[in-house]
Amino acid sequence: MCKGGAMIASEDGLQTLPAKSRTALRAAQLYYLQDLTMEAIADELGVSRSTVSRLLSYARDTGLVEITVHSPLEGVGRLEQELADRFDLAVHVVPMPDHTTEVDRLERVAMSAARMLGGFVDQGQSIGLAWGSTMSAVSRHLVAKPTADTRIVQLNGAGNLRTTGILYASELLRRFGDAFGAEVEQFPVPAFFDDPTTKQALWRERSVRRILTLQARLDVAIFGVGSPFADVPSRVYQGGYLERADYESLSRNGVVGDVATVFYRADGSTDGIALNARGTGPDFAALRRVPRRVCVVAGRAKLPSLRGALAARLVTDLIVDEGTARALATP
Repeated sequence: MCKGGAMIASEDGLQTLPAKSRTALRAAQLYYLQDLTMEAIADELGVSRSTVSRLLSYARDTGLVEITVHSPLEGVGRLEQELADRFDLAVHVVPMPDHTTEVDRLERVAMSAARMLGGFVDQGQSIGLAWGSTMSAVSRHLVAKPTADTRIVQLNGAGNLRTTGILYASELLRRFGDAFGAEVEQFPVPAFFDDPTTKQALWRERSVRRILTLQARLDVAIFGVGSPFADVPSRVYQGGYLERADYESLSRNGVVGDVATVFYRADGSTDGIALNARGTGPDFAALRRVPRRVCVVAGRAKLPSLRGALAARLVTDLIVDEGTARALATP
């Protein structure tokens, strides 16, 4: 078997490839199919060892080489199946040791999620995106997959007393738009209004209704779960969005987290949570109508938030770190 379960492009049409691609393909064949060392490949190609390393990276990044890992350890696979059966959703568990720091845990989950998202995005789709710490991390690792007639739609406003939120949200949306060659639709409203009647009035404006209509016609929604307990703070809890009275209200209502700045309890319920009347995220009934809803979670501190989101039936596809997945599987 070749190294790492590598699948390497054939030499059909080799002469039509750019020179760098031909050299990278040759290096990949020598390394993965013939088990030559980098030193031996460097000698054969007449280049340095560092050049060979860059050529192999180029071969992987451009799809000349695809790596498939077939692990003899079935624990993660069994865990994925157990959670899939219990919660009736697709599950991808990102393996990692328990001693991984929360910051590294988030980065590793974000990287895995970013590389998987191309499988969820297709031509002519509308993709709803909720801003937050997790989605920001995912956006930094996205792999380009150009599409046509695809739209990225912001799910919730980002403004607060300190900032309009436009720069933060637009950068996140831009990365997704660039990765998928998609048009970006921003939602330039506050995360929370001071008065619910102000929100109701603005929601009647035609320019706002246009975005709300786009949100109602999504094919895919991508989001994390916010948590007041996480070691890597969820942005809504540390970015100036909530005041002391808001925290006290959330505590009285037994809130365990939020999705797109819509707050919920452990049983997934949202009724009677006053802050939701002022929030700009989609209500859960509307979110559940989106055919595919991809949730990315990293860190056991987010377990109560994740359980609540699952109780609310918000998730069809879950990408989660191994430690949190094992805790989720424990009754």
